[in-house]
Amino acid sequence: MTKRLLLILLLAVSAAGAAEKKTDRKVPTPDKILKTLRAGHPRIMVEPETFDGLKALIKKEKLPAKIYGTVKRKADKMLTEPVSIYEKPDGRRLLSVSRRVLDRVRTLALAYHLEGDRKYADRAWQELEAAAAFQDWNPPHFLDTAEMTHAFALGYDWLYDCWTADQRRVLRDAIVTKGLEPGLKVYKKKKGWHRNENNWNQVCNGGLISGALAIADTEPQIAAQIVCEAVKSVTLPMEHLAPDGAGSEGVGYWDYGSRYNIVLLSSLETALGTDFGLSQVGAFGKSGFYQIYLSGAERTSYDFADCGKSRVSAPQHFWLAQKYNMPTFSWFRLSALESGKEHGGALDLLWYDDSGRGLDCKKLPLDKYFRKVETASMRSSWEPDAIMVGIQAGDSLNLGGHRHLDLGSFILDALGERWIIDSGKEKETYMAHKHHNPRHFYYRIRAEGHNLPVLNPGEGPDQNPKAVAKFVGFESTPKQALAVLDLTQAYEENAKRAQRTFTLEDRKRLVVTDELQALKPSELWWFLHTEAKVKLSENGKIATLSKNGKSLTVRLQQPANAAFEVMECKPLPSSPNPEKQADNKKRRKLAIHLTDVKKINIQVALEPQRASHAK
Repeated sequence: MTKRLLLILLLAVSAAGAAEKKTDRKVPTPDKILKTLRAGHPRIMVEPETFDGLKALIKKEKLPAKIYGTVKRKADKMLTEPVSIYEKPDGRRLLSVSRRVLDRVRTLALAYHLEGDRKYADRAWQELEAAAAFQDWNPPHFLDTAEMTHAFALGYDWLYDCWTADQRRVLRDAIVTKGLEPGLKVYKKKKGWHRNENNWNQVCNGGLISGALAIADTEPQIAAQIVCEAVKSVTLPMEHLAPDGAGSEGVGYWDYGSRYNIVLLSSLETALGTDFGLSQVGAFGKSGFYQIYLSGAERTSYDFADCGKSRVSAPQHFWLAQKYNMPTFSWFRLSALESGKEHGGALDLLWYDDSGRGLDCKKLPLDKYFRKVETASMRSSWEPDAIMVGIQAGDSLNLGGHRHLDLGSFILDALGERWIIDSGKEKETYMAHKHHNPRHFYYRIRAEGHNLPVLNPGEGPDQNPKAVAKFVGFESTPKQALAVLDLTQAYEENAKRAQRTFTLEDRKRLVVTDELQALKPSELWWFLHTEAKVKLSENGKIATLSKNGKSLTVRLQQPANAAFEVMECKPLPSSPNPEKQADNKKRRKLAIHLTDVKKINIQVALEPQRASHAK
């Protein structure tokens, strides 16, 4: 290890320790916490002048006008859609209904304020009246309750002047009996989402606090209790983001959790004039970097674990840019919307910030190591055709059961294409209440379903489900990037040493080196997953991947006695194989298979061929 690398690591450890110190804040007691409540409505996430400001913005600037065009078309379509009904499509969750109600109420309320046409408010009432009559908002799966409470908070607060006294009573009663009272029952328990550090905490606290603040003038007692509990509870996931702003559940769940975290913070600010110092907790102000670095070509997410594969950037980047004076965050969302590949929505208008216009992204560091959550990315440049690598490590137990057995796996983009893929999420793992299968039964969850070695495969988990994998080295220089992972815990059942090194050599090729020392002579598989076509050389040492007229070479450099083979993406004969699971037929994988392995180095180089004419 070089002296420079050692210094980098020592500084990282020191900085992490300093950043993880808990923020000392004083939260007022319930009898005082609402003392600064602003009279009148609206007051949830907006000021009284907000909507007039949006009208002026839309008249003045093209992009906001374009975004609003999308919002209005959506609102107009909603006018003729049937109202939502109480249903749990998967037998457990009302969540899709809660989200539909929220989307409709928020969109219609915004259209009402910007158009001044009563038909939008009337259609919002139809949606709210129907949901108010539901038997409950499904508190056993409290995300459903929280999102519905937020929908009613916006409907009550943003459209307050549209409602009669009886209509307001209907909405208030629903918020209290179906939202806040079930929430108080959770806060009184010793276990639950209020004591966790994951996205559930952010979503549930954000939804409840918006409902409480919306009706705080008429229901001050329960509102004060909810606000106190939520302000104290939400620090847990916010502290978890320290020291670098990264989440443990992937960029998709970061989007979900941070959105409601901002609902909470902005509602406090607009309703009470203070967020009680919450915005300075943990590293929330840095968290906009997470999606920036954990995405590749076309800003497509590195879809590790249960994170979906999609373009990323979020309205939250606008809010974070303004709150923390970070134009880089604004640039990330602004440029996505200006590209025309994303259309934006109500929250983009609400939080719009153009401070990032004209920002030169080439000045950003090329590589990023997110400490504590143990994930990283490296790239050759910020150009769209650059080599881009995402690396997954950290804690297999995660915070909410969304991790896969994927410690050490990676994703590779180059030439604007994704070459080495993650298998993605398995929908059947969300249906355990029906089939009761362990997560590791499913191919996409297992190590064999990722870009990893597998030792002595069998029916059980093929990585230790309780393992933690940390970066023991990370170096970024103009010439190359280097990341070293200790995977020994992940393979401890079969190996006394497992280390994986990623080297972005000359910023032109990625070299992956696995050093394995088995406890006994072992069977070894080594896999890379791809959606590209694959052609092997005669000796099996070189695989040429081709896609959309471009190519990438995968060269087996070590060991001398190994060769690639191409396999279907399906479980090994010794693995569990539930009948119902995701279809991987359009994919294939490069594999190395060796037996009687005791100590071995496997080294593979992946390099895009820029002058290729592959077909």
